[in-house]
Amino acid sequence: MDLILLFKSAVMGVVEGVTEFLPISSTGYLILSADVMRFWTPEKRDLFIVFIQLGAILAVVYQYWGRLWNALMGLITGRAEGMSNPRQLGLSLIAATIPVMVLGFTVKDYIETLFNPLLVAVMLIIGALLIFYVERRPHIIKAQEAENISIPLAVAIGLCQCLALLPGTSRSGATIIGALWLGTSRKAATEFSFFLGIPVIVGAGLLALIKHHHVLTSAQDWAVMAVGTLVSFIVALGCIRWLVAWVSRQDFTIFAWLRIVTGVIVLVAYYGFGYQFAS
Repeated sequence: MDLILLFKSAVMGVVEGVTEFLPISSTGYLILSADVMRFWTPEKRDLFIVFIQLGAILAVVYQYWGRLWNALMGLITGRAEGMSNPRQLGLSLIAATIPVMVLGFTVKDYIETLFNPLLVAVMLIIGALLIFYVERRPHIIKAQEAENISIPLAVAIGLCQCLALLPGTSRSGATIIGALWLGTSRKAATEFSFFLGIPVIVGAGLLALIKHHHVLTSAQDWAVMAVGTLVSFIVALGCIRWLVAWVSRQDFTIFAWLRIVTGVIVLVAYYGFGYQFAS
């Protein structure tokens, strides 16, 4: 068993757990981290980067199991404890998921050709500017809780999520900042983004495993996948709790600055040293 490889897998799990729900592009940071550490072969690394996001999203399921179960039961039966409109959250999540599912399957092959350092850097910086803009404009709250998000508002958030198909954008960033711009509270935007990631990330992770499981040729390969996924779950669980507490008293501008710093570093590496993603 290659302990160094397992250690790198754990580090990648930490990166995923920390970045998945922050508006900073977890995939971008995973790719950069893999390149810095020279992590695994290209085929295994690509599968790993998609699959370990399951660990982070399972942390959402664990943390919000009660509310998610109520939303499911409300959707199925029309009754749920403590909910005046039991079907609202479930229907809103379905409505918000449809745009990215349709667009993702339509342009998936084309999007895969766009993964290059220049586009990632540019989208990191553009995303930062959008965060600054949204944070500095007056907020008119239309939905205080995730359960209050209407279907038209959910569709609009879902269209924002489509921007995350572009490398360097950040799914969490697109949905959280988009929801804030459209009139949700910080807490509602953050939690709705958590919930919205479940069908997208689970679907992408399982599809990637089904299509590319043949690249995992040994018990060690599966162990590397398991370590990264488990670490991402544990770290993400702590980050979810921290982020919900954070948004109640702080804004997201610190993450905009982080995006700019990262984007500038990638631009310098690209133009100054000819940096390209490992392949």
